[in-house]
Amino acid sequence: MIKTLIVDDEQHCIDSIIKLTESFDSNLEIVATCSTVDDALAKTKTLQPDLVFLDIEIHNKTGFDYLENLGDYNFNVIFTTAFNDYAIKAFKYSAMDYLLKPIDKDDFIKQLKD
Repeated sequence: MIKTLIVDDEQHCIDSIIKLTESFDSNLEIVATCSTVDDALAKTKTLQPDLVFLDIEIHNKTGFDYLENLGDYNFNVIFTTAFNDYAIKAFKYSAMDYLLKPIDKDDFIKQLKD
């Protein structure tokens, strides 16, 4: 199982990712969801996820703040955002993918099966 963390400040977006993971035979285990960067930092340290679905704008912070505060990290990141203007910056953080909201089911499944 791939221990998965979802970080997004909108519950309906978290619910959408959970629903997408349940829509096909995946080996993702959602170990936690977080709606703030601070909560995500704490849960990342204790749960040590393998994969993080990460929103860009999270209240008054960003997904980049989250990654910078962690320093070195050894998990994959898939950015999930409504903003396409952060894509280049996201890949500088070694993003596995950059999915625009609303997330297309086929794109989501393709990324996880590759």
